[in-house]
Amino acid sequence: RRAVVSAVAVVVIAAGAITVPRLGGGGGPRTSVATEPRVSGSPTTPAPVLTGTRAERLAALLPPEVGEIEQVTLLALIKQLDPDEVKETYLGPLDGQYAIRKDGGVGYLVLTYEDRATVESKLGRPADPDEDVCPAMSGDTYRTNCVREVLPDGRVLTLWNDAKRFRGGDEVRWGPELTGELVQRDGSQILVRSSTGFESTGTQGPLLPAPPVSREHLRALLTSPQVLPKTP
Repeated sequence: RRAVVSAVAVVVIAAGAITVPRLGGGGGPRTSVATEPRVSGSPTTPAPVLTGTRAERLAALLPPEVGEIEQVTLLALIKQLDPDEVKETYLGPLDGQYAIRKDGGVGYLVLTYEDRATVESKLGRPADPDEDVCPAMSGDTYRTNCVREVLPDGRVLTLWNDAKRFRGGDEVRWGPELTGELVQRDGSQILVRSSTGFESTGTQGPLLPAPPVSREHLRALLTSPQVLPKTP
C-alpha cells in the first residue's frame, strides 16, 4: 500500500514555503500605494466562466508570452514519487503548482488560497490587511523591492523579490523569484510564488532568466475574482 504525503509537506518541503516576515521596523525598500478604484480588482465583480483543466483556466488569465503551463506536483518531482502518492487539498479554484516552460527553461508558479480558519491554524490569528510586512525586509539582501498596495476595497497586495538564500543542508536550490500575498478583510489570504525554477533531483529543465509571471501580471492574477472560491 502506497504511503500518502500530506499537502503540508508539498508546500513546506517541496515548494519552499512563502515566509512572510511579521516583525521589524525602520525604513527600507518599500512603497505603500493607494490606488484608484478598479472594477476588475473587486471580489464582488462577476467573474466570466472559465472552462478546462486548472492549467488551462490559469493560462486564460495570463498572456501567451508567459509560456506553456502544466500542473505538476513539486514534492513528487523532487522526491521522485508517484504523483498519486501525494495527497493535495485545494481551497481555491486555481490553487496548485504549475510548471511554466519557455525558451528551453522551466520555472514554476505556486498559487495558494488560505481561508480564515487555515490562516488561524497556522498563525494563531487571521490574516491582517492593516499589517505592513515590508519593514521587516529592510536591510535584507535577499528579499528586496517590497511594494505594498492598498486596493480600493480594503484588500492589501504585497509583492517582493526573493533571491532565495541557499543553505548547505538544503535539498533543493531554488532560483530567484517574485513572491507575494493578497490579504483580504475577512482574514483570508492568497499566497503566490513566481519562481525561475529549481536545481535538484527531479528538475525539469534549466532555470529561467527571470520569474515567469511578472509583477504586473501577478497583480492582475491575484486581484482577479477567478482565484477566489465561489461564495454560497
